[in-house]
Amino acid sequence: MEDNINNNDELQILEATRQLTELMIGINTQGINKIVDNDFTLTHITGHVQSKGEWFAEIETERMRYYSYKEIKTSVKIEGDKATFVGQNLLDARIWGSRNKWRLQQTMQLEKRNGKWIVLKSVATTF
Repeated sequence: MEDNINNNDELQILEATRQLTELMIGINTQGINKIVDNDFTLTHITGHVQSKGEWFAEIETERMRYYSYKEIKTSVKIEGDKATFVGQNLLDARIWGSRNKWRLQQTMQLEKRNGKWIVLKSVATTF
């Protein structure tokens, strides 16, 4: 039974993290807001930590513009109602004027609340 629960949770986490990327591409901060925590932070490959509000403003003004992604590898580790997702994507994005196909690794911390996985924070590095 435990394996079934974890497998279902793993699928829900993969779905949520993929949805997050699709919403970024779609410039849909209202949608993103439904799957990230109020205190969500995004740490960029530069080490700069952004609050959710600051990140949303960057998306809405297209200072950060996401075009497409190709998933390379994912892993999920679940411990009770907490999880860590690690995803490697080839992300086509323009960040502060620089467009590139970034080899981006996102490490996200999630928490299950009322049966739904919420992204607490995301840390980006390159791979």
